[in-house]
Amino acid sequence: MADKEAKKEEIKEEVVVEEVTTEETKVKEPETFAKSGKKSKKHVEEVKAEEERQARKAERKIAETEAAAKPKGVAPVTRPKLERRGKKYQEVAKLVEKGKAYNLKDALELAIKTSPVKFDASVEIHARLGVDPRQADQNIRTTLVLPNGNGKEVRVAVFAPLDVCKAAKAAGADIAEDEEFLKRLEKGTIDFDVLISMPQYMPKLGKFARLLGPKGLMPNPKAGTVTTDIEKAVKEAKAGKVEYRVDKQAIVHIGVGKVSFGADKLAENANAFFDSLKAQKPTSLKGTYVKSVYVTTSMGPSIQIENLYN
Repeated sequence: MADKEAKKEEIKEEVVVEEVTTEETKVKEPETFAKSGKKSKKHVEEVKAEEERQARKAERKIAETEAAAKPKGVAPVTRPKLERRGKKYQEVAKLVEKGKAYNLKDALELAIKTSPVKFDASVEIHARLGVDPRQADQNIRTTLVLPNGNGKEVRVAVFAPLDVCKAAKAAGADIAEDEEFLKRLEKGTIDFDVLISMPQYMPKLGKFARLLGPKGLMPNPKAGTVTTDIEKAVKEAKAGKVEYRVDKQAIVHIGVGKVSFGADKLAENANAFFDSLKAQKPTSLKGTYVKSVYVTTSMGPSIQIENLYN
């Protein structure tokens, strides 16, 4: 009897071992995939990834719904823009009639009255154009000499041969040097407002493009600062030659003088600008050229001007 029971126990152990081994082989047996189609490994992984993505999307929707259901707090009280200005600005802003377009002379006289600062503020004109600055023929950029200057003392630097530098100095240039000028730039010294260069000297300024370019000081033929007639360029710069160009928002900004000029001189400068702007109208433009024009002082309110320049 003992032998029979011992044999039964051995048989049971063998059966258990076989079951364990079969389970292990099942676990260890690698999953087989087809080479292509729905049972391919790539498709199975894509399905799993899509299921995970949809699950995350559902979680986000639930979170957004719960957030929207929560009661919102009291909205912050925002004061009108005019109330956030200074007291002096608020006082002079009352002189400007909202929504009214003034004629040029009246607008300039009003701009002088509404300058809220104690210093001699600049008078600026901002014209919104109907051009597309991304088009090469509509990217307006030019220079003009204001009849009465712009009221700023312009420091002119000239980079040219020594014999030309002497003539430039006589014409009124503040800095006129040859190789010594490059040493100034290497030190990062910029003590000028306009840089004029001869065409053959431009390659030498190439390595300083990152220094001069962002400040708008890199000489450019369109601005008249790359020229062989250095004396003429210096005299024009000193006389009040200004450059204007359309920005990415299709707006032209230009300073036409100081408050101390008076309305008459400012009007002369403004008319010179408008004549120049009209001459720059692209031939390919079919719609409205000048959409709106405003005049303002450095820290004063803007005043709309009648649009008579299309």
